[in-house]
Amino acid sequence: MEIDCAGLDAGERYKLMTGIVVPRPIAWITSRSRSGVLNLAPFSQFTIVSYTPLMVGISIGHREGLPKDTRRNVEETGEFVVNVPTFAMMQLVHHSSADYGPEDSEVDLLGVELVPSIAVGVPGVAQVPIRMECRWHSTTPFGTGGSGFVAGEVVHVHVADDAIDGVKVDTRTIDPLMRLGGPSYARIADATTLPPAGRVGLPWR
Repeated sequence: MEIDCAGLDAGERYKLMTGIVVPRPIAWITSRSRSGVLNLAPFSQFTIVSYTPLMVGISIGHREGLPKDTRRNVEETGEFVVNVPTFAMMQLVHHSSADYGPEDSEVDLLGVELVPSIAVGVPGVAQVPIRMECRWHSTTPFGTGGSGFVAGEVVHVHVADDAIDGVKVDTRTIDPLMRLGGPSYARIADATTLPPAGRVGLPWR
């Protein structure tokens, strides 16, 4: 099948690309509004931006023509926490993606336990194996649909003791929840570790 991208509407483009770019890690972000309401929402367009300084980025779209609560909170307060949920937390993560109003706290509605952060004023989710405390760096707009790439500097990281050796994180122990197309999720079922790649002696030739 050949697809002319110019002929797709916004919803079709979303469905196409979220089915192609898989699996995607989930940034389960806690943020706080200027009025003090705690927000908790998942975003699967999430990646590393820089190692020096350590930065992550999340693409956040609009909802009904307005910036989503998370983006507005981050830009107004300058702080947020990226929580990395486990596969066992799938139901909570999924329900936190519902269309709640800015006056509603997903934390309270879903009964999510929080823990104070070390370097920022926004708390993180207590049950997750990894929390990254971030300070907002910038938002770069992309496209015509209102999406913005929100970049933040990671100033403090919490990793569960049983999931790290020095600075090497054991992904299998974390068992991170991953997003597929539509309301579908996945986990790491298998993984293979190879020796460092070399220029010669390729074994499959």
